[in-house]
Amino acid sequence: MAKSHGFRRRTRALLKGSKTKKGISSLLVEYAPADRVVVKIDPSQVKGMPHRRFNGLVGTVKQAGRRAVTLEVQVGGKTKTLIARKEHVVRTEAK
Repeated sequence: MAKSHGFRRRTRALLKGSKTKKGISSLLVEYAPADRVVVKIDPSQVKGMPHRRFNGLVGTVKQAGRRAVTLEVQVGGKTKTLIARKEHVVRTEAK
């Protein structure tokens, strides 16, 4: 069998989701520019899924739309722009 080089390769353990279902309230959260969010990939939702290297990283909201959020994420010494749907981001707790 040929080796797979797909977008979600080697993600069985990384994207192993919890058995609890997310409610609709997580989709109704309004994000504003400069909000801090954590990229937390929901494996049950394939649309708008960011790459697995961004899972668990904290980013700043650059632009917020109806369904998706544009983020700026620090990866190494670079700032990357990331587009993800609201199912894959969670607001960080204010300290």
